[in-house]
Amino acid sequence: MALQLWSTLKEAIVVYTGLSPTTFFTLLVILFTLYYIITSLFGSSDTHQSHGNSRDFGAEMEPLKPPVQIGEVTEEELKDYDGNNPDKPLLMAIKGQIYDVSQSRMFYGPGGPYALFAGKDASRALAKMSFEEKDLTGDISGLGPFELEALQDWEYKFMGK
Repeated sequence: MALQLWSTLKEAIVVYTGLSPTTFFTLLVILFTLYYIITSLFGSSDTHQSHGNSRDFGAEMEPLKPPVQIGEVTEEELKDYDGNNPDKPLLMAIKGQIYDVSQSRMFYGPGGPYALFAGKDASRALAKMSFEEKDLTGDISGLGPFELEALQDWEYKFMGK
C-alpha cells in the first residue's frame, strides 16, 4: 500500500512539476530553509528566546527608546536616520512609507548585512533582491510582476512588525 502510494506520488510530481522527485524535494528543502532564515532575520526577540535560550538579556541591554514621530521627511532628510547617529532611530522606507528598524540594528545598522538599506527608500533593491547602489531607490517603474510581488511581500512583512 505504501509503495503504491509512493509510486503514485512520484508520478504526480513528474506530471505536475516536470521535475524529478529528487529535484522536487531538494527544492522544497531549500525553500523551507530560505523561509526559515528570512523569517528569523525579522522575527521578534520573543521568537528567538523561545528556542531554548533561557539567558536573561534584559539585564545586559538598555531599554529601547520610544518611537520618534518624525512626520513628513524628504529623501534627503531620511539619510540622517541611517544608524550613524545613536540618538536617532534607524529608519528605512518602502514605497515612500517609513519603517523604524531600530530593533534590528544588528542587521540594518552600520556594519550590518542590510546597512545599505537604512536611511533610504529601498523599494527597488528589495523588489529585485539587489544590493547594488543603483537599485537603492524608491523608483519601482519598469519592475516585472514577480518583482512587484516580492516588494509587496516585503511591505507586508514590515507592516506586520
